[in-house]
Amino acid sequence: MDYQPEPSIPHFPSPLARALRFLPLTPVSLALTRLTRSMAGRHEAMFRRLGEHANARFLLDPTDLPVTLCLEPRAGNPRVTLHRKPPEADARIAGPLAALLGLVHGAYDGDALFFSRDLVIEGDTAAALALRNAVDDAELDIAAEIESLSGPLARPLHRLIALAERRTGVALTRHEEDLLW
Repeated sequence: MDYQPEPSIPHFPSPLARALRFLPLTPVSLALTRLTRSMAGRHEAMFRRLGEHANARFLLDPTDLPVTLCLEPRAGNPRVTLHRKPPEADARIAGPLAALLGLVHGAYDGDALFFSRDLVIEGDTAAALALRNAVDDAELDIAAEIESLSGPLARPLHRLIALAERRTGVALTRHEEDLLW
């Protein structure tokens, strides 16, 4: 198989990133926790797959945003909190937001991102690897998860997400033809 370099990773636009500095973190944290708990209910094996790391704290650091996300799986009762200053965590996974979303949706190869230094892993690498494997096995589609919680707004939201994905090049959904094996 010929080497295929990773496509250029889009970065979050700087003006929008600066605007996020004023984002109220608590409501977004509550919404992300609700979404993550819904995902935990739909993909119960994902959190069991973490094994001994089921209570680890993961810092997800989108390097092109002025916030970090702290994921606490809490053995299947997860919580996600946003922070302006990164909290202590067992493992830190950092990279552009598009790379982090692309990993979830199978659009990017995590090893290739790591070796190209587009993705940085610090701390407990075994915990980070357990999270990666759990997410990979769950075959998550964050957009579909959000749509499932949106009731009558699901259809227009689906169209909006598809438009945003086409315009930005960011993998906002899981596409079977994009999956890397």
